[in-house]
Amino acid sequence: MIRVGVIGLGMMGTTHLNIHAKQNDVQVVAISDIDPKRLSGEELAMGNIDGQTGEGFDIRHADVKRYDEGRKLIRSKQVDLVDICLPTTLHVPYARSALRAGKHVMVEKPMGRTFRDAKNLLKTAAESDGFIMVGQCMRFWPGWTWLKEAVTRGTYGDVMAATFRRVSSFPGGPYYLDGRNSGGALLDLHIHDTDCICWLFGTPMSVTSVGYTKITGEIDHLVTRYEYRDVPLVSAEGGWAMSEGFGFSMKYTVNFENATADFDIGADKPLTVYEKGAAPRTIDLEPGMGYDHEIRYLLDCIRDDTPPTTVTLDDAALSVKIADAEQRSAMTGRTVKIR
Repeated sequence: MIRVGVIGLGMMGTTHLNIHAKQNDVQVVAISDIDPKRLSGEELAMGNIDGQTGEGFDIRHADVKRYDEGRKLIRSKQVDLVDICLPTTLHVPYARSALRAGKHVMVEKPMGRTFRDAKNLLKTAAESDGFIMVGQCMRFWPGWTWLKEAVTRGTYGDVMAATFRRVSSFPGGPYYLDGRNSGGALLDLHIHDTDCICWLFGTPMSVTSVGYTKITGEIDHLVTRYEYRDVPLVSAEGGWAMSEGFGFSMKYTVNFENATADFDIGADKPLTVYEKGAAPRTIDLEPGMGYDHEIRYLLDCIRDDTPPTTVTLDDAALSVKIADAEQRSAMTGRTVKIR
């Protein structure tokens, strides 16, 4: 039995709690939040994707240890896995504390507010025995895992163009509003596609980004082109500057030599493949969200005593490094090389 403690009971913490509660080999033994109303369950966070914060764990009536500060939870001898769902600027200090306490760690993306922060966590992890994984959930999301397999196997030939789009209305709340902490949409939202692109195609040679600040003081909407020698066109749009009521859109269109794959979760459109010489066909996908599959994957790694490889800490640090480069490009109007 893996004993889990979750720090931070916002949207992602609630999502993680619900997933842990559904596992047969997991016991949620502790929760932590600085807000007493969230800690008691008087106030519950909401998700931006259907089913994200659904039923599974009843904070109000759960028989768990409750801590008003996350490091108190980390010090508990009853906790094997610390699941950190705190604001971005707290990811690195709390993950380092958990590793130093001998715990396994799940920490939400992004790995750190800056690449410098991420490198500090890399150093601590290298000196620790516990496993650590960052929640780069698109590497586990049905539809995106299908795409990874199609690209790796060359099922439809080489990729000629890949376009990703992840945009929404502003989620609201003081944390997201403060770009110094959240990093704006570039770091909090768009980084999912930056990481996915690296997963699919490797590290780009350079990035060219255009964008603007509207809400947070940081980049709230941008488009980036990622330069590769072997893929002619790779781009991603991300932002949370859409007007109220727009909702949330998460999609991709990938054009192979012999087919085009199109998927739009926000519009509830099934993954469809338009293959040369054949009628369009839809792809049946594994149920569940990326959050479900990433947490199950880490739990299996812990159970089997095998370090995570689908997303490594180096992978997560690279996504922050490239996000830093995208910000510099958007602010200066120049292409930034990835070194």
